[in-house]
Amino acid sequence: MHAPDTKIRNAATAILQHAADNIGRIILGKDDQIRLALTCLVARGHLLIEDLPGVGKTTLAHAIAQVMGLGFQRIQFTSDLLPADVLGVAVYDRERTVFEFHQGPIFSHFILADEVNRATPKTQSALLEAMEEYQVTVEGETRDLPQPFFVIATQNPTHQIGTYPLPESQLDRFLMRLHLGFPDSLAERELLQGEDRRDMIEHIKPVLDGGKLISIQKQAGNIHVSNALLDYVQSLLDFSRNSPMFEFGLSPRGGIALLSSAKALALIDGKEFVLPEHIKQVLPAVVNHRLVKTSDELETKKQTAADFISASVPVP
Repeated sequence: MHAPDTKIRNAATAILQHAADNIGRIILGKDDQIRLALTCLVARGHLLIEDLPGVGKTTLAHAIAQVMGLGFQRIQFTSDLLPADVLGVAVYDRERTVFEFHQGPIFSHFILADEVNRATPKTQSALLEAMEEYQVTVEGETRDLPQPFFVIATQNPTHQIGTYPLPESQLDRFLMRLHLGFPDSLAERELLQGEDRRDMIEHIKPVLDGGKLISIQKQAGNIHVSNALLDYVQSLLDFSRNSPMFEFGLSPRGGIALLSSAKALALIDGKEFVLPEHIKQVLPAVVNHRLVKTSDELETKKQTAADFISASVPVP
């Protein structure tokens, strides 16, 4: 595939940078995380945001939905939430003597699964088919979800009371995992003195719609990747699979996620092709939640899986 036309690509880059600027007025001091969140969206992936309560996870999701102009549904995950509360349910109509399906909140372009790890594994699994195949099967019938379809899930640290850790199969459905962390002192001072961020979200004007977003996603898929960078990605995969530091290595889906994320980031940067820097920038968000460490050595050195892999595999 060839790189997208320069004029079209530049227009897409301008729109995405404008979106990042608007979100940055709400979520202060987190430009890198905002950039990666948009990268995830452009790469047609789903995003997991894991952090302490109160650092802006839900606000970030609301701001992205608003700036993208997408239909939005928020699902508050709790221990008593049932799969039918997410997917929908068939209700018997006595007059027509048929079962009529009532759609659940999953039938929307943009889903915020708030505190997803507070729900039981049975309810968490209701998202698996939707996130991977963009469809749900209810009462034996498969129903397509609207396009584009994007899930942002927030997660509290698993040591907190009332949480159920996401299984590896569920984590693998998320293209990226991000941490927001506390703001720096200047950003926090502005938060303390400024307007309520939730009120500010209502004043954000959408810069995209569903059709434009799908077009941009297709452009990202056409970004050129050299053979040397394909070799680099395969070297990263091979190293993760053969290293004794990890219980198991990255799957082919992990490699595809790494490559699609790098393409999306290259488009956001206005590039015609992927650079090694793009792969290195998306690597932590793409691989850290996919790899289980078997050695305490990395913990001792306070080194993430991505840090270790990146330092061990030479860049072309």
